[in-house]
Amino acid sequence: MQTPQDPFKAARAELANLRHAVTGVQGCVVAGVDGLLILHDSMSAAEPHDLAALAAGAHGISRTCGGALHQGGFHECTIRNQKGYMAVYAVGELALLAVIGDDGLNIARLHLEARQTTARLAKQLEIRTVQDAEDWYPEPAAGHTGS
Repeated sequence: MQTPQDPFKAARAELANLRHAVTGVQGCVVAGVDGLLILHDSMSAAEPHDLAALAAGAHGISRTCGGALHQGGFHECTIRNQKGYMAVYAVGELALLAVIGDDGLNIARLHLEARQTTARLAKQLEIRTVQDAEDWYPEPAAGHTGS
């Protein structure tokens, strides 16, 4: 009997590679921009669902700042605290990569590695843009009210 293959195997490998490639990374989560957890690879004590929600919050405030300052759409943000970091990166327009690091995190290396990782994750997870997502769900047939 064959067992079903993990559809997120390649994406999980990306997260594990990022955690191992950058000194100080404690864990990674991929979440929707709505804060729902998609997958994670974490050695952090923080709950992955909470990290997903925090990433969405950071994304929201960053989008608001970008709009108010006329600086365009969200790409990434970094939060530095006394004992560590949380960096959030866009994975397409509909998902986020959040990386948790300790106070020894090599943040410059993380930025270099994570930017490449997000591009690969977008392809592996087939993250669609908002426009692509609208094309994915065709308009209802004429006369159909949906009820």
